[in-house]
Amino acid sequence: MASEQYTQENALLEVKELTKSFGDTKVLRGISFSLEKGEVLAIIGSSGSGKTTLLRCLNFLETADGGQILVGGTPVFDAEDASLLLPKNIRKNRLTFGLVFQNFQLFPQYTVLQNLTLAAVLSAKQNNPQYKTDKKTVLEEIDNHALDLLKRIGLAEKKDNYPCELSGGQQQRVAIARALMLTPAILCFDEPTSALDPELTKEVLRVIRDLKENGNTMVVVTHEMDFARDVADKVIFMAGGVIEESGTPTEVFSSPKSPLLRSFLSQ
Repeated sequence: MASEQYTQENALLEVKELTKSFGDTKVLRGISFSLEKGEVLAIIGSSGSGKTTLLRCLNFLETADGGQILVGGTPVFDAEDASLLLPKNIRKNRLTFGLVFQNFQLFPQYTVLQNLTLAAVLSAKQNNPQYKTDKKTVLEEIDNHALDLLKRIGLAEKKDNYPCELSGGQQQRVAIARALMLTPAILCFDEPTSALDPELTKEVLRVIRDLKENGNTMVVVTHEMDFARDVADKVIFMAGGVIEESGTPTEVFSSPKSPLLRSFLSQ
């Protein structure tokens, strides 16, 4: 039973009828929703429901077969517009989204500070004319930005450590800071606590709560129902590649209409 989905003019993020198949398997079957600036969307559902594929399509790690993705009213993906699929446009539009993986995906050969600055330095080389004329200043600004983010997540003292020297919770917090380095309009999380024990989960969720308080717009695929209930502005329940039900946390968790959602929550 598909509930009324979010569609709102001038939303920061609009997803319209997104589809994706792998061979004969239809993974996304016309996903539509919108998200206002500063809102947090939690996506819940069983394994295989399409949650991670949706997130990967938003971040251009997968290419959807159909539909549109708009940011601030401007299409960043349109299955009918081949120009948006050109590599240079994908690289540009990918910067709109920051992605935090469930297994951290930090570079083991680099320090914490280097993990944060690597993409920013590459971006400066390609996009910042000042890099050619005053490389030292640009690199200092990137380092200072990275250090500010590490202070924000409480890990400034770990800047010279390597990922193997950090706990799982610390590694995930570094991954969050890395995703923030290029100031994405929308921050995406793919099960950010699934690889952590309960105590480490708390410290990562605390950082995400702080991000919400600072006005960050976020899409969070999560199995933490208490977190989704307490932090999200909107909740989507996916099943079989569709949005089976959506609403506010109160609507979804306190008054679920779909039998599939009721069964999922009872587990």
